[in-house]
Amino acid sequence: MSKAGKYGRILLKVSGEALMGSEPFGISPPVLKDLASGIGIAASEGIQVALVVGGGNIFRGMKGAAAGMDRATADHMGMLATIMNALALQDALLRAGVAARTLSAVEVGKMTEPFIRARAIGHLEKGRVVILAAGTGNPYFTTDTAAVLRSLELKVDILMKGTSVDGIYDKDPKQHSDAIRYDAITHQAVLEQGLRFMDATAIALARDAGLLIRVFNMRVKDNIITALRGGNIGSLVTGE
Repeated sequence: MSKAGKYGRILLKVSGEALMGSEPFGISPPVLKDLASGIGIAASEGIQVALVVGGGNIFRGMKGAAAGMDRATADHMGMLATIMNALALQDALLRAGVAARTLSAVEVGKMTEPFIRARAIGHLEKGRVVILAAGTGNPYFTTDTAAVLRSLELKVDILMKGTSVDGIYDKDPKQHSDAIRYDAITHQAVLEQGLRFMDATAIALARDAGLLIRVFNMRVKDNIITALRGGNIGSLVTGE
């Protein structure tokens, strides 16, 4: 456990949409800079940070499949989008003076290291930020499921999901002004109510393993470092 905060090892899930910031597409340089700064502060305080990045700001496999593309092909394209985001994030971290490595679930030659569990843990123990790209490496699985899977493999204390809203609501707060936010909720309640902040496969896997999940708005200034330090923001998903 870190002396600086509540958790010693954290996995942060960053959606592709969160990387867009206010842009309609692609990657926002200010968002990357803020993200790298917050992660760098946490790393300097001894908190071990791994990240799983999505690719929805560039290409979303489900959308491609809905348009008639073969689902496996569309998902493979989505994996490539996550690698692009991971490399951009690695660059931002390195420019901020933060040691970082990108490990990919699919081999992409000299651009990344392959994901090997022991290697990822070794990087974390040496104080390097580990960016995990390409999801699980398999089609039909979301990056949310990949985030839960990697959280369990790396034995993190908590999975944190940075989004564009300030927690988990009973319905979409962007469409319903009367939406109610949960300070805390169980995995089982999330499944029973069909809440869609993560897919059901990811939530069920987290429930069975007792993995804590915190959902917070990463677009609010300083929220990233507050969350990584163990601050009580957003919504917490627990087994009780």
